[in-house]
Amino acid sequence: MQLAPYLFFHGACEEALNFYAKCLDGHIAHLSRVAGTPAEEHVSPEHRNMVMHATFVAGDVTFMASDGRPGALPDGEDDIVLSLATSDAAEGERVFAALAEGGKVEMPLQDAFWGGRFGQLTDRFGIQWMLSIHER
Repeated sequence: MQLAPYLFFHGACEEALNFYAKCLDGHIAHLSRVAGTPAEEHVSPEHRNMVMHATFVAGDVTFMASDGRPGALPDGEDDIVLSLATSDAAEGERVFAALAEGGKVEMPLQDAFWGGRFGQLTDRFGIQWMLSIHER
């Protein structure tokens, strides 16, 4: 399994990533926008160019980022989430269920439009998690 922080920038994601690229001598390894995805039909036209998902790399440092949900406030509540990724479906399901025990599942593990499975939860300590299963 791989663990990475997932940062939400509330409309300033691309600007933030370019800033970090200069500061940390890194680069944006991947960037996709809302336009062209199933999420496009659920947002206003001005939000379609927002960053849906990005991966930033600087040496051994890797994190993921997004502009986040339209209307979400930069209040620190949902700005950092821990993201787990695995290619082992059984292990992913076990970990998701274990983390959810005593917590709250926001999105059950389900098939995702990009071909894997994805779910979100908040554990009993208030830590937010995303889990992606990318079967090979």
